[in-house]
Amino acid sequence: MLILAWCSLVIAIDGYDLAVAGVALPSIMKSMDLAPTQAGLLVSSALFGMLFGNLLLGTLSEKIGRPKAVALCVILFSVFTALAGLCASPWEFAAARFIAGIGIGGMMPNVVAVMTEIAPQRKRSIMVTLMFSGHAAGGIVAAIVGKQLIEDHGWPSVFIAAGLPVLLVPFLLRSIPESIPYLIKKGRTDELAKLARNLSPTYIYKDGDTFFAPVSETNGDAPFRQTLSDGRRLSTVMFWLQCFMCLFMIYSLSSWLTKLMADAGYSGGSAMTFVLLLNVGGVTGSIIGGLLGDRFKIKHVLIAMYLIAAASLAILSFDVPTWARYILVMIAGATTIGSQIVGCAYAGQFYPAAVRATGVGWMLGMGRLGAILAPIMIGVLMSMSMSLQGNFLAIALPGVLAALAVALINHSRSANQDRSSEVTSASKEIGDGIHI
Repeated sequence: MLILAWCSLVIAIDGYDLAVAGVALPSIMKSMDLAPTQAGLLVSSALFGMLFGNLLLGTLSEKIGRPKAVALCVILFSVFTALAGLCASPWEFAAARFIAGIGIGGMMPNVVAVMTEIAPQRKRSIMVTLMFSGHAAGGIVAAIVGKQLIEDHGWPSVFIAAGLPVLLVPFLLRSIPESIPYLIKKGRTDELAKLARNLSPTYIYKDGDTFFAPVSETNGDAPFRQTLSDGRRLSTVMFWLQCFMCLFMIYSLSSWLTKLMADAGYSGGSAMTFVLLLNVGGVTGSIIGGLLGDRFKIKHVLIAMYLIAAASLAILSFDVPTWARYILVMIAGATTIGSQIVGCAYAGQFYPAAVRATGVGWMLGMGRLGAILAPIMIGVLMSMSMSLQGNFLAIALPGVLAALAVALINHSRSANQDRSSEVTSASKEIGDGIHI
């Protein structure tokens, strides 16, 4: 539970750093005299950074270890988000947010991999989604605290406040566990024995015990190539596609929902309430999705969530009462933000332990292209005076495409499905990826 708490905390900080730009966007646009298209490019600077963070720091963690990778991510996104608040020009702001984005993006695949490895298999989805719900919680904090800070101290204050988490780095280095294949590769037997006892209280270490991983979980020199091997090529591409569509929906909403609601006639405070409800829905949806993912097939749960997301966003395009908009935005948050979290849990279970962070990282990295495109595309549509209905329908369509992509994932090639054939009768399974 301590590791769950630490991972939830860092992912909440990660969520705050990401959401704060959308919360402050109207004030930044006014302060820097930016057009909607320019503002979309400004928001996307962090998303470009996240693309590199997903691809590089997920894979790097397989080489340097999870604690160092997590600590590096915290340093990057804390320091450079704070520096963004001190920038006077759009280009300086974009550069700081780009570097912060590398840390934000690198955090996600690493904490998903950590939680997937330490969680009991029957509770794996809910533990990962509980941890990841911290991301939406960070967005809620950004919406609540950000509103007050901006009113009292101006938009730079919400970015400067994000520098404090760098103080957590020494504690994270001591608290975040290494991956099991990494410990096996380095021959760190004492740590493996301790982890084995945590995973299986009945296990007692004996002299001569040797820890090993199944063949498919050995950490080779090309972890990315391993994500495409053993019949996983099509499924890997489908994971990328569903993540692209999911992040397109999420970042369209997180970047432009306040502005869309303001244009629909809501005051600044009321428009920001929609962002709060979006993230409240995200927390709720991630937890419910995790519970359902452990009880039913997680693939089917994810398909249903995407279809509900598309339906709720399509209905938002019509003229409905304010109370109905509140409910629909919460449902949209539950099934877009929630779908990303459930999708990460699914990918974490799909890939073998030795390439888990790489598989999740590349999925998020390819998906990040959707996140990058979304603020720009919606900004262009708004510049063209696209109607509210047209904007919401443009955000809804990717939900249908994401559901189709998940349907094409070959669940039979997941690491969990393959494991039983890889463990010989001469070995005893202690936990995910660790045998004696």
